Amino acid sequence: MALEWVILSYVAAAEATMVLLLTLPPRLNPLRKGLISVIRKNLLKPFLSVLPFCLFLILDIYWKYETRPKCNSPGSCTPTELVRHQKSILKSQRNALLIAAALMLYWMLFAVTRLAVQEEQLSERVHRLKNTD
Repeated sequence: MALEWVILSYVAAAEATMVLLLTLPPRLNPLRKGLISVIRKNLLKPFLSVLPFCLFLILDIYWKYETRPKCNSPGSCTPTELVRHQKSILKSQRNALLIAAALMLYWMLFAVTRLAVQEEQLSERVHRLKNTD
């Protein structure tokens, strides 16, 4: 299961990098236009696979939560089992934060790309209107 978390962390890092590059200042406009076209045409649809992947990982966390060892009385669990259980809970919480970050970053990438495309279309429209006057 560790490979899935590594893949998800790489995807989240790639999404964060692309969001940062899309919000570059206007001086780097040619780089930004190229990045917008690459993201819009080639990357948004493959990154959409993050959604079912995250759903699968959420189900994995839920399954681990449901099958965890239960210590009903103070003496029923050994200290080793208790520590292992606490570590498992911390890993699950970390992984849940990673899932939330990946989903939020995908949504941000989609929204920023859409806004950048709209901005580009509006600036072209303004440029055409200035040329007709």
